Amino acid sequence: MKKTNLFIFLLLSVFSLAQVQKIKIDTIITPEIGGIKQAIEIKTDDSGKPILLFLSGGPGSSMMKNADSFTGILKNKFTIVQWDQRDAGKTLELNPSPVQPSVDLMGKDTYEVIQILRKQLKQKKIYLLGSSWGNALGFYIVRNHPELLHAYFAVNPVISQLKSEKELLKTLQTHFKEDAVATRELASVHIPFTNDEDLFYLRKWLFYKDGKKYVTGDDFKKGFLQWSKTWSPAWNEVMKIDLPKTLKKVECPIYFFVGKNDVQTSTAITKGYFEQVKAPKKDLFLFENSGHQIHKDEPELFQNRIIKTLDY
Repeated sequence: MKKTNLFIFLLLSVFSLAQVQKIKIDTIITPEIGGIKQAIEIKTDDSGKPILLFLSGGPGSSMMKNADSFTGILKNKFTIVQWDQRDAGKTLELNPSPVQPSVDLMGKDTYEVIQILRKQLKQKKIYLLGSSWGNALGFYIVRNHPELLHAYFAVNPVISQLKSEKELLKTLQTHFKEDAVATRELASVHIPFTNDEDLFYLRKWLFYKDGKKYVTGDDFKKGFLQWSKTWSPAWNEVMKIDLPKTLKKVECPIYFFVGKNDVQTSTAITKGYFEQVKAPKKDLFLFENSGHQIHKDEPELFQNRIIKTLDY
């Protein structure tokens, strides 16, 4: 073989090896976002895999600790990213938010997270998944920056939350009509909420219905009302979200995941919005054996249906 041809052959071989080399990542980075350090966990066996960023529910909750239980299949297709939002999880451990969290502020945080991931992993777009409250942030991106998304996964989403909370109150009043304490406390609830105890009683009896007996104790009430000091203003913003009126068309593919037994974010309301909204691609997946937390109730099916959308 001539020297020139041998050189070209070796050069192409090196280039091919570089192309197939897989870069593994298992780390938590803490960049400054919105004026504070925020924790972002990145896990992948190949950094070239598309990014899937989870937006936790709550607000004030973290999906990071238990993420392996509902991403074990997804990691075969995606670079998995968990982010602890301000005043939640590892981000709260690093630093509390110096200002009251709001949907707009945390929507901007979400945008910064996406930009950091795009730069770090050298990808133009990401897949974004919002769980419950996380959809307040997810739809902020869908509305304002759809060009950054391959697709959006709306899991048990907040769509018309005022209407949903009213339906929840009626459901609980019917369910507990023979329980004098529940009947009295639920009768005191005003929607829209006028104070933190309105939301407390609604969530107390929702959780009790789901089998969480500890909610009748003083510690739960104390903890919930402490949570409210940080988060009730943001949740009151969520109560004003009414996507059928304000977001009738989206500019990226969107997939809705709803639990058949979810009464916290009304499945019927989500179905109605799905039928109405215009999108380049859309679908709705109903999980027969799930309530409000599909990723916990049916983790395998949850993951496989996300992967199914890649074939669309």
